[in-house]
Amino acid sequence: MTQNEIATEEDILVSLTFHNFSAKMLKEFAQKIVKPYFNGNMNLALRSLMEKSINEETIFNQATIAKKQNLT
Repeated sequence: MTQNEIATEEDILVSLTFHNFSAKMLKEFAQKIVKPYFNGNMNLALRSLMEKSINEETIFNQATIAKKQNLT
């Protein structure tokens, strides 16, 4: 990226630290979700599940708004 280019949200990567997760929960998540569905890639699993949650929330909100509009 040159000095004249503006960074977009997609260009800015962040590192996350999670607190207060039990080792048991993390191990179970890795065994039941990450290993079989994401080939053991924890980063991919978290990113994918976050994207899916955001998409589902958007669909839910759109359905809720449509329902409210039909009621009026």
